Amino acid sequence: MTTYIAPVRDMQFVIRELAGLERLTALPGYEEVTLELADAVLEEAAKLASEVLAPLNKTGDEQGASLTRDGVVAAQGFGAAYRQFVENGWNGLGGDSEYGGQGLPGLIAAATVEIWNSANMAFALCPLLTAGAMEALKQHGARELKARYLPKLVSGEWSGTMNLTEPQAGSDLSAVRTKAVPEGDHYRLYGQKIFITWGDHDMTDNVVHLVLARTPDAPEGVRGISLFLVPKVLIDADGNLGERNDVRCVSIEHKLGIHASPTCVMSFGDAQGAIGYLVGQENKGLAHMFTMMNEARQKVGLQGLGIAERAYQAARDYAKERVQGRPAGQKSGDRVTIIHHPDVRRMLLTMKSQIEAMRAFGYVLAADLDLAHKHPDEAERRRRQARVDLLIPVLKGWCTELAVEVTSLGVQVYGGMGFIEETGACQYLRDARIAPIYEGTTGIQAADLVGRKLPADKGWAMAALIGEMHAVEPQLAQADGADFASIRAALRDGVLALEQATQWVLQTIEQDPDATLAASFSYLMLVGYVCGGWQMARAAVAARACLQSGEHKGFYRAKIATATFYAEQIMPKANALLSVVKSGASTALALGEECF
Repeated sequence: MTTYIAPVRDMQFVIRELAGLERLTALPGYEEVTLELADAVLEEAAKLASEVLAPLNKTGDEQGASLTRDGVVAAQGFGAAYRQFVENGWNGLGGDSEYGGQGLPGLIAAATVEIWNSANMAFALCPLLTAGAMEALKQHGARELKARYLPKLVSGEWSGTMNLTEPQAGSDLSAVRTKAVPEGDHYRLYGQKIFITWGDHDMTDNVVHLVLARTPDAPEGVRGISLFLVPKVLIDADGNLGERNDVRCVSIEHKLGIHASPTCVMSFGDAQGAIGYLVGQENKGLAHMFTMMNEARQKVGLQGLGIAERAYQAARDYAKERVQGRPAGQKSGDRVTIIHHPDVRRMLLTMKSQIEAMRAFGYVLAADLDLAHKHPDEAERRRRQARVDLLIPVLKGWCTELAVEVTSLGVQVYGGMGFIEETGACQYLRDARIAPIYEGTTGIQAADLVGRKLPADKGWAMAALIGEMHAVEPQLAQADGADFASIRAALRDGVLALEQATQWVLQTIEQDPDATLAASFSYLMLVGYVCGGWQMARAAVAARACLQSGEHKGFYRAKIATATFYAEQIMPKANALLSVVKSGASTALALGEECF
């Protein structure tokens, strides 16, 4: 088992050179943020991750969470780690200062999300869901409700959950049946929810559930869904914990991966009814919940990046240690470590280049979100929000799909030992496999992209994005060398493929929605690969400039070489996917149901 060491230097490079932290420090509320502060946060997060969280990753996987008569008990060591996490202020890093948070930019928080998920994905899911609950309550909750619950959520003293789906509903939330009956200043909820991440545990004194339910006179379908805050333990007017609410975990799922993260079946109202409080307006619950969903989808995209990085580090270290065979054409002499073999190099560079592309894409989008929230110019806020709305489905879908690919390659680098649980490579693949499913499958993200986000403004946000991509080409043209010529050609071809695919989607979505939806996954992946290539091209330009400083030249040369590999080996997928998109994925619909 190899340890985890956060790739702080690459994180710093992306934060400074690509995401533009310095421009964020001019935003209202971020004036005291400095590059030095960001560096210190990354260093301390890396220390906690490697020393505290990463050592619990394998033991948590082996032991898992357990359900007892008193509720769910976290894996051994998780409670102490969580207390240290909270006491050091990590849960409130990006939290609103009005409620006790540190109010740092989401860009810096995004880097810590990667770190926590690399170190221990099962652990990291608990604060991930809490962050989503905080954002939904902050944006939609009544003032009194926010005052009572947000300080404890921001600090991490209490955790939060998201309760959407039910046994009969799946992703179709129009089928939700949980009832909410009004009673004075609160409601009583009755129903069951499934797949609730960290729905119950013993690491905090309280768990705050955000629950979708229907009031008695609500209309059918999604228009009749409301959002409620249902605490595990009720609190009095002074904020003190009181009686246990009528909500409990009735079982935890036995899963392929993330064993230490309890996935609960939650029952509300088995006795007198679970007391809950309306968040926002009645029958607007789904819209309110999407605030939490988008927060979670962004972080799950970063989660895909995190688990991919962990798998890469393990595969890289193994490849440097495992001695097997001789170099090609050499029949005698010393055997070499497998990193000397060309196909192993191919696999490692495939992993490394896509991870760096994901990191740049994810961090730059986090900076866009900061600008959407804080920029003093309203027009600029709208422009940035349009970018975020467009690309959140891509971040979530593309990064999590690549996470499965990268962790699978990690197993392949190990060879036969990768199939043995002892090495840990299996766990990364098992853990990664859930990421393209929860918080909306990749198919749901793709349908959202082509069916809602892209046509909502008739492609305006995508056109603006493509314009920024084209602007990098002249910068690449100014650089000498075959590597920059290769990067420029690949970016030009990839952006052209994106333009053509986008035009096809916009022209076809109204005429033939089935064909467009059948091609939507390929379109989403195409957007992801081109966004990644765009950022890798920007990274190469920035690395070339940084080479002149005289420091860390090896890092910057490696950055240019990795960007070149991405351009030559990964970006051509965009044109292949263009052919799939423009076909309307017709063969996907060619067979009748009876032929399957």
